[in-house]
Amino acid sequence: MSAPPENIANRVGDWVAQILAGHPLALSRAVTLIENREPGAEELLKALFPHTGRAFRIGITGSPGTGKSTLVDCLATHFRAADKTVGIIAVDPSSPFTGGAILGDRIRMLRHAEDQGTFIRSMATRGYLGGLAQATGDVSLLLDAAGKDVILIETVGVGQGEIEVVRLADCTLVVLTPGMGDDVQSLKAGLMEIGDIFVINKSDREGADQFEQQLLAVLGLVSDHEGWTPAIVRTIATQDQGTDELIAQIAQFQEHLQTDRERCSRERDYWREWLLRLLQARVAEKALGKGIGEAEFDRLASDVAARKIDPYSAVNEILARAGLS
Repeated sequence: MSAPPENIANRVGDWVAQILAGHPLALSRAVTLIENREPGAEELLKALFPHTGRAFRIGITGSPGTGKSTLVDCLATHFRAADKTVGIIAVDPSSPFTGGAILGDRIRMLRHAEDQGTFIRSMATRGYLGGLAQATGDVSLLLDAAGKDVILIETVGVGQGEIEVVRLADCTLVVLTPGMGDDVQSLKAGLMEIGDIFVINKSDREGADQFEQQLLAVLGLVSDHEGWTPAIVRTIATQDQGTDELIAQIAQFQEHLQTDRERCSRERDYWREWLLRLLQARVAEKALGKGIGEAEFDRLASDVAARKIDPYSAVNEILARAGLS
């Protein structure tokens, strides 16, 4: 349900108070406001930003079928048992026609639906100009301000878009399963480089031992992450096995971040990427909004496709019209 349209900017103060108190309905409306890029979203985020910086964000990625959602469900249960509040952002694929998201993740996590200490939201790209990473980042700030101790960000796959999303996390879990495809050899280099903890889920499958040895060999070729050697944890999420060890590894990594001399550099690089994404989105919005209309943009795209103009000249023309050249 979207927030009432009237005088949203004038209602920011009241809305901020409700969000800081963790009011579920206010949170849901604010997420919708951000996803749909409605008026007032930026003012709300500006007001909430000073209240952020306390939550610990955990990105969970891996190929479809590795059991990520079940693992997220287990993690949420364990964090709640430890009296930690949890926010879950399930990043789903989008329909190119409707912008809708598959809500399978939320269906799997229905047992948390009535828990006031857990907030679950599925997100889709919805044509967000800044990319899904920007929209997800904005929502993570929202949940952070709302007082969530842990934010779990689950992606649907392991493409470049998903890698960008999990870069928003303080700790990244890469979920793998024995017997899928060409195993470790098929993993993308980028995925191996972003993983802080590698989870071998469904580890009761045949070949799990050999898979772990292969993973160890591959990780031996990957540089340490600012003094941290990526850990490997075996789980069977459907039976809630190995979750305690995974939670312990996450806590150990969190402690490492607190004492790491390079933490300031890591934070700077994190916000540097954030600022670049936001800047790119703003420039695109200004160029397309003030420079040319959608019809003219489509015409330029058709001209590039027909080789009537090169893409570089087309972009230069757009920027010139928007006064950005």
